[in-house]
Amino acid sequence: MTLPKRVRIVEVGPRDGLQDEAKILSAEIKAEFIEMLAGAGLVSIEAGSFVPQKSVPQMASTEEVLQRLEAHGDLRLSVLIPNLHGLIAAQSAGAKEISIFASASETFSQRNINCSISDSLSRYAKVAEEAGRSGLRLRGYVSCALGCPYEGAVSPRHVVWLAGELRAIGCEEISVADTIGVGTPLVARRLIEEVAGEIGMERVAIHFHDAYGQALVNVFACLEAGVATVDASVAGLGGCPFAPGAGGNLATEDLVYMLDGMEVETGVDLGRLLDAASYICARLDRMPASSVARAMATRQKA
Repeated sequence: MTLPKRVRIVEVGPRDGLQDEAKILSAEIKAEFIEMLAGAGLVSIEAGSFVPQKSVPQMASTEEVLQRLEAHGDLRLSVLIPNLHGLIAAQSAGAKEISIFASASETFSQRNINCSISDSLSRYAKVAEEAGRSGLRLRGYVSCALGCPYEGAVSPRHVVWLAGELRAIGCEEISVADTIGVGTPLVARRLIEEVAGEIGMERVAIHFHDAYGQALVNVFACLEAGVATVDASVAGLGGCPFAPGAGGNLATEDLVYMLDGMEVETGVDLGRLLDAASYICARLDRMPASSVARAMATRQKA
């Protein structure tokens, strides 16, 4: 068995996690949350998004969040954007890294960003051109890579093609996302290997939702294939407001616990990560969804 010596974790809780929560938190709380995540050792954090506030009101304070975090120059804070308008807003807020998202499902593309896959790529080509001129790092997501809530099965060939298109316009890294959490280990691994054959394994990241309890085993299968960048969300927060049944994300603390046990380096302190999970869940009036957080809480009561 071959595993990477070190895994880079991209913490998506402040964006993908909070965007699906009913409670809208202040910029102050979100900035404190991000600072706690950074204090736990996470250096790649998705801080928010510049999408229409009417559609995702939870992200309306992203500009203020970034302003509150200006002093943390060592952090790689990224924001999600849907178009040039979002890019301009991100630049104005001082963002240095942006993410774009394209769907492998035509129906989901229409439901999520109100345009076809082809039109979304045309939009993103313009975004990528401007981002390149401005020196911004560009990351891409392929949504619904292992299944769509509207169309069902998704062709792996289409996922590979879309990843190649995102790479061609300038995305330095492509996160292959199982948006509704239907993937299983061997299927996920085969898909990642095919995508890596198109863009190179060093550019591949993975993003698994845990609706069917498969996220962690899917990650393990992909690590064996050579993946070394994994998206996760502390406390298992998240989902997608435009994907029925998406469920929560892979919990960062569950991922760190597994990697620690396999002696794979992450640079993340599990205890401080659990503190961040407790902090944000208390403000959301909910319990952490992660197995590790629940197990630790039970042990403390014993």
